[in-house]
Parts: sequence; structure tokens; C-alpha cells
Amino acid sequence: MARLTDCGAVYIYRDVVDFRKSIDGLVAIVELELELSPFMTAVFVFCNRRRDKLKLVYWDRTGFCLWYKRLDEAKFQWPRRCDAAVLQWTDEQFEWLLSGLNVLAMERHKPLHYCSAHL
Repeated sequence: MARLTDCGAVYIYRDVVDFRKSIDGLVAIVELELELSPFMTAVFVFCNRRRDKLKLVYWDRTGFCLWYKRLDEAKFQWPRRCDAAVLQWTDEQFEWLLSGLNVLAMERHKPLHYCSAHL
């Protein structure tokens, strides 16, 4: 099995999803609502209304894979205040989400670009 962070781009579907949907229903959301190809090298992440479950769908060149995670006592820090229906996140942001961190509140230090080390 491939590591989830090795599956290319990570797309977060911001709206809640009925978790009775399985692979076919989630792939239909990717194609029809997000207007993205479910066959691209990417992971598509969906959350339920209570924010205690995640479903991920990705294509591994031989078929679709479905990954499911349920939290017993916590909630995922799901982005709610965004205009976009889908967000593209980095592997690092995806790891933060799976670790329970609030991805939208976290920021890295601004990268600095110097031409010289002279003070």
C-alpha cells in the first residue's frame, strides 16, 4: 500500500458528505462537483457532519482505494470559513489534519532570501 502522503496532490472537499457514500459516490463528487479527474495522482478527502470521520479516495493505477478514519473522542479541525468548495493542501498540511491540528491557524515563518551573509 502506498503512503497517503505519496499520492500526489491533496484535495480537501470543504462541505460535509453523507458517509453512506462509498467509492462510487465520492468519485462522482470529484468528477461532477469539483470538476477534477479522479484518476489524477491525488488524494480526495471528505468529512462527515460531526467532523469525527474522514474518507479518502485515490486512484492507484489498478483501481480506486478508500481509506476511512474515525475518531473516538475528538473532532477533525475541518475548514469551514472558505469560499472554495475544494482546497488543495500540501502533504504537510494533510499530516497536520490527520494529527488533529488546526491547519488554517498554522503558519510557517516567512522564507527569507538573502544575497549576502554580510551584516
